[in-house]
Amino acid sequence: MGLTVTSHDDNNAKNDYDYSRDTYYELLERGKEALEDMINVARESEHPRAYEVLSGMIKNISDVNDRLMDLNKKQKDLEKKDEVKQVENQQNNFYLGSTADIQRMLKGDIIDAEPVKDLPRESEPQA
Repeated sequence: MGLTVTSHDDNNAKNDYDYSRDTYYELLERGKEALEDMINVARESEHPRAYEVLSGMIKNISDVNDRLMDLNKKQKDLEKKDEVKQVENQQNNFYLGSTADIQRMLKGDIIDAEPVKDLPRESEPQA
């Protein structure tokens, strides 16, 4: 059942992304059309307020464009998060001995090392 929910959540995220992306594109297209109209109004009227409104529209369109880019970045981050990362097994070997023992072992003087006795735990009495 958990697998179905995850798949459903992934589907919802994809649908939400597509819907948001389409909405941003529509806003940008309408904004460009309105911007062209406002450029004509500002040219014809030469009124300072018309130019002020025009600059506000330019800022709003660029903000929507930034939000579209942020949406794409968030979508890529979600896709990366969903990738399964391969975990490699790491084997750690420990040597309990002195450096002199290591040197003798490397020279070939020691063939077999003695097994290490278990150390007594704190709760066990020492003999």
